[in-house]
Amino acid sequence: MKELQEIRRLGDHFITVELVEDNLYDWNVKLHQVDKDSALWQDMKETSTEFILLNVTFPDNFPFSPPFMRVLTPRLENGYVLDGGAICMELLTPRGWSSAYTVEAVMRQFAASLVKGQVRGEGGVVHQTIQHGNRV
Repeated sequence: MKELQEIRRLGDHFITVELVEDNLYDWNVKLHQVDKDSALWQDMKETSTEFILLNVTFPDNFPFSPPFMRVLTPRLENGYVLDGGAICMELLTPRGWSSAYTVEAVMRQFAASLVKGQVRGEGGVVHQTIQHGNRV
């Protein structure tokens, strides 16, 4: 997938990507940069949380349909993140999606939405999520 090559080529430390079980349509994305003036950034600093881990699943007809995104860790409250970690943004709906969007642009929009939506770590601080008995 051309998107993956482009993100790896950029290497700007905004995001890093790892394939889930070598599947080009299933990515774990580490979002390393959040607005440093935000409450979420403060929560992350207090708990030494270095990134937000997202899972991004692409449909077979990507880029003509949006990917599905969810936050794996840390557990977040408010804004566009639902209880199970799913991300609810018009940008990620068939109606709001454009095939011209890049994954990097979507991640930047998501990072901005965290601040706009006043996302916080659960209870005002970030809590790490345990997946399958291991820290993610």
